[in-house]
Amino acid sequence: MIDLSRYAALVCDLDGVVYRGPVALAHAVDSLNAWDKPIVYATNNASRTPEGVADHLRSLGLAAQPKDVVTSSQAAAWILEDEISPPARVLAIGGDGVSAALTERGFAVTRSVEPGESCQAVVQGYGIHVTAADLAEAAYAVQQGALWIATNLDATLPTNRGIAPGNGSLVTAVATAVGHRPALVAGKPEAPCYLLAAERLGLMPEQILAIGDRIDTDIAGAHAAGMDSLLVLTGVSSRADAEALPEAQRPTHVAPDLRVLTP
Repeated sequence: MIDLSRYAALVCDLDGVVYRGPVALAHAVDSLNAWDKPIVYATNNASRTPEGVADHLRSLGLAAQPKDVVTSSQAAAWILEDEISPPARVLAIGGDGVSAALTERGFAVTRSVEPGESCQAVVQGYGIHVTAADLAEAAYAVQQGALWIATNLDATLPTNRGIAPGNGSLVTAVATAVGHRPALVAGKPEAPCYLLAAERLGLMPEQILAIGDRIDTDIAGAHAAGMDSLLVLTGVSSRADAEALPEAQRPTHVAPDLRVLTP
């Protein structure tokens, strides 16, 4: 039995933990509703806005509001503030979630940079309608000196039709053109998504339990942020995967599913 009483809040991954595609995973909604402390949902999905994610969660039966959602786009805009002050001009590559997060922080968002113009940063996230022309715009801006931030580096994206190229694959295309990787990455397994969630909760990382289904993103990100972690076996990684890791990289807890949250 896992004692979760010492944690003041949860930061919970979504795909593979709460749902798979549009459908809730068994026991997830009831278990999360039974948890009587705050929950922030943290996702590497940069294309969706917090409002869109919260709408999805409410449709499944969870009492989630936009303030309860942290996306990698929001984390990217958050760390960009440490480098460049709003209202700096920023090229947004990706879905609506990217431009919305930058606008929320007060940046001047553009979707393209005309010859003779410039921008101070590029934030690149996933979007289903991202084109080769968009990737070229990112490459041109980076070559002209713009700070380049990637929302996340997930190489693949699971869909109901199979595995599609993820944002990491699109970032690699730009990196090939410019000759280097992004200066900063916001999403898991880097720490910013989790640290932004901790700020939103008003808690120290060590007071929070991070829940995920992937050891290479969710669990590694929790380690990077200084949070304990719970691996649930409803998604990608298995107990054997966790046990194969060096002890310092293993999740703090492992459970079959989210029923571990119920009293």
